[in-house]
Amino acid sequence: MNTIHLLCDDELTQLLQKGDEQAFTHIYNHYWDKLYYIAHKLLRDTDAAEEIVQEVFLTLWKKKDSLNIQNINQYLAAMTRYAVYRHLSKEKKFKIKENSLAQINASAITELDVDNKILLEMIAGLSNKLPEKCRLVFQYNKLQDQALADVAEQLNMSQKTAEAHLTKALRIIRTNMGNTSHDFFLITILFLLKR
Repeated sequence: MNTIHLLCDDELTQLLQKGDEQAFTHIYNHYWDKLYYIAHKLLRDTDAAEEIVQEVFLTLWKKKDSLNIQNINQYLAAMTRYAVYRHLSKEKKFKIKENSLAQINASAITELDVDNKILLEMIAGLSNKLPEKCRLVFQYNKLQDQALADVAEQLNMSQKTAEAHLTKALRIIRTNMGNTSHDFFLITILFLLKR
């Protein structure tokens, strides 16, 4: 007959520290609900509470021979509270990082939108200086994302003629962009023009 359940907490703790798996199992079964209650009361999160209780028992087993346990009930309750506090601290740091990244991303998107608007205005301004057919082909194809074949059909010209107008427009815009002082704008605009 198994008499492990008849042992007091001090005897179970001594057996646990010697590596007795039955003593550990009994402690686990006896205290799991109590520790879960503590964790859940502090967290109000079922999954996190279960994870923390499992973590407490895992730590108890791993460090069984080096722990100084006077009262197993108080010791496990304290381990659980500390595990909850660590969990909350990590969660808070994660939320702070997440919020910080969200703000950085929002700021970057806003800056990118402003940069894109400026670039589009510059390109539109340059394209308005092109000869009419070149301007129309360039604007329809590059600024309005229409296929070159559709642009040619819309303007009643062959696709080869549309390609020639587009090539001429790109050459003129690139030449005029050479006068800009910002390399970033130049590179970005050239990238946009090659798509």
